[in-house]
Formats: sequence, C-alpha cells, structure tokens
Amino acid sequence: MMRSLFSGVSGLRNHQIRMDVIGNNIANVNTVGYKSSRVTFEEAFAQLLQGASRPPGDSGNVSGGVNPIQVGLGMNIGSIDLLFTQGNIETTGVTTDLAIQGDSFFVVSDGTSNYFTRSGNFQLDANGRLVASTNGYVVQGKLAVDGVLTDTIQDIELPFGQKSAAKATENVSLAGNLDAEAAVGDVRETTITVFDAMGAREEVTITFTKASGTTWDYAVTVASGTVVSGDTGTLTFDNQGRLTTPVPSTPFVFTPASGAQDVSIAIDFGTAGTINGLSQFAAPSTAVLKDQDGYTMGDLERFSIDQTGTITGAFTNGVTLTLAQIALADFNNPAGLIRDGDNMYQVSANSGSPVVGFAGEGSQSVITSGALEMSNVDLAQEFTSMITAQRGFQSNARVITTSDEMLQEVVTLKR
Repeated sequence: MMRSLFSGVSGLRNHQIRMDVIGNNIANVNTVGYKSSRVTFEEAFAQLLQGASRPPGDSGNVSGGVNPIQVGLGMNIGSIDLLFTQGNIETTGVTTDLAIQGDSFFVVSDGTSNYFTRSGNFQLDANGRLVASTNGYVVQGKLAVDGVLTDTIQDIELPFGQKSAAKATENVSLAGNLDAEAAVGDVRETTITVFDAMGAREEVTITFTKASGTTWDYAVTVASGTVVSGDTGTLTFDNQGRLTTPVPSTPFVFTPASGAQDVSIAIDFGTAGTINGLSQFAAPSTAVLKDQDGYTMGDLERFSIDQTGTITGAFTNGVTLTLAQIALADFNNPAGLIRDGDNMYQVSANSGSPVVGFAGEGSQSVITSGALEMSNVDLAQEFTSMITAQRGFQSNARVITTSDEMLQEVVTLKR
C-alpha cells in the first residue's frame, strides 16, 4: 500500500481535530471567563530508507558524504494549548460579579475538592454562601470575626441575618463657646445620647455654671442609671479665651439602668492652650456635645467588594466591618490545568500546585467588582484558522484521492 494514503488519512484526522477545537472556541465566544485553545501539529515517524554516510578519509577522493534518505509517514497532534490571555472586562453592576485582572484564579469547592475558575459570575445561595452560579461550588476565602480576618481558608458566607455587636461609648467630645460676659451663677447645659455595652441608649447631660470670670464648674448627669464617679469638675480659661486645664484624667463612669456593665467615658473638653473644643469669648454660649463613639446593635444591610477581594459590610447602625476576603490561586504553568466543564479547572501533574494568596498580598492580580471577564476568543483569528484547517483537510483529501487513482492504475496494469 502507498505511504501517501496513510499520510493523507493522518492529515484528515488531525485537521478534523483542529476544526473541532476551532468550533469549540467559536461556540464559547460569549462564555464568561472562557480561555481559547489552539492546536499545533508535529511530523509523525519518518521511515529511514538509507542512512547517512560520512565523507571518505582519503583527501584525494573527490566524492563527499551522503545525506540520509527518509520518507515521512504523516503528522500527529503536537499539542492543544490553553491560551490564558486576558479577556475583555464587561461592566454588569452586580456586586457579586467579579473579574480578575491578572493571571490568578478564583478558588471554589464542592465540599471535597478545590476547583479553579476565571468565571466570576457568583451569587448568594439560600444559606448566604457565595457560590458559582453554574454549579453551586462555594467560593473560598477568609472570614472575619468582629471585623478581623482569620487565617483559615474556608467557605465564604455572608448571611444577611449577620449582626454587628453594640459598642459602649468610650469617648465624648465637646465644641463651641461659653459666653465670657455671662454673670457668675449663669447656667448652660448640653445633652447627647450615649450607648452602653448592650446598645441601650442613655441621655447624658453636662451642666456648666459660671464660677468666676475665667472658670466654669461642670456637672454630668444621666437620665437613668447611677453615676459612679467623674461627674464634677472645673474648667479654667486664660485671658485670651483658651483652656488652661487639660482634659480631666478621671473618666465619667455610670451604671446603666439596662443592667449592662458600667460605662466609662473620657470627656474631651478640648486641648489646653488652644480653642479646639471649648473656648470662652464674649459671644453667645454654643457649647455642645458634638460626638461620641458608641452605637447600638445593627443588622447587615449591604456589602461591597474592593480590588483586594475584601468584602465590607454596611450595617443598619452605620457601622462598616470587614466580613471576608476572597482567595486567589496562582500556578507555575496554568496551561497545564485540566478543563473540567462548568468553566472549572483542576490541578494536573504539569500545572504545579496552586499557590493560594490574596490580591495585593501574595498575588499580583486585582479584582474588579460589578464586572465579568469575557471570553478571550479572537473571532478574526478563529475564522482565519478555520480557512487554513479547511484547506488543509481538502488538500489531504486530494492526496487520498490521487493515491487511490494511482493504486487503480496499478490494479489495471494486467488488463
């Protein structure tokens, strides 16, 4: 039988495989996070008809060496390579849609094994877990406890029933003016709401009484509960209206009526020698309690995801806390990963083990929230490759046809 016949068959078969790959690329032109493939060919075994011979050692002999004589026996698939070039980023506006800019992969788990994907079309399931929308695999990362990230890589869970614990007020600051022209014995007062450790509200009132031309006595009271200490003192101003005494070193302490532990509050009247805080000028009294750092309990209302994959929750009490951080994986040879369907990849013997890190911390990639990475298929290139594959297939079919005609001639020689 003619060798060209089998060479043509190998060409047909492998050009068909190339066409299969091209067809798959085009079919996935709009698949989120899809990475295109390419086929490379290699020459198959070459039959040696005559070996090479070296030139004779006699310098007087004019004949030279002889090259080997070989006949190729067709071609094979050399490789089918995954091309991990960056795909275009498309804005969606959905918070849980994530796109990676860089070479990393999201890590997801089915509860037994980890998988890796570039497709960031995630969503929350009924239990508040962040999952891949294609198969429900859970996104992996670090969870936070009271706003502090732990060190364990685990399922990311963001239940909207999550709460932010109440925080007792620890600091209160004042601002404004005490009228320098007020008569001795004149009284001014200001009130602010503070919180105990259970989140219960308590009205704290500070009453200022003019004691002399440059001094004011103050008294702190609470609407309910019991004052323990630090409820009285004196403020002294210089002849330029500035405080001369420092902030009281003894905090104001009271026992709340809710049964929570005692609340200890450092009251900041201002900085000595400045008009930051309270001052005394010949102007109407405007002294107010302007700020405090306590808050009541809050429920998770919404969350956002930044470039490092850190998920920050906004609570109904106005507090924002870190909830979790999404993990990323890098590979020495991502083209060695095994495609597993559903836009997922698995580790192979030649991909290397995953190096799990976080955007900006162990990984050079960044995460864009509210966007998706689209397929990196280049349609112009695919259609060009389709033409060359078609012509290659056609040419190999012609080789088979011609070889068949030559065999037909051999068969008819006897006639």
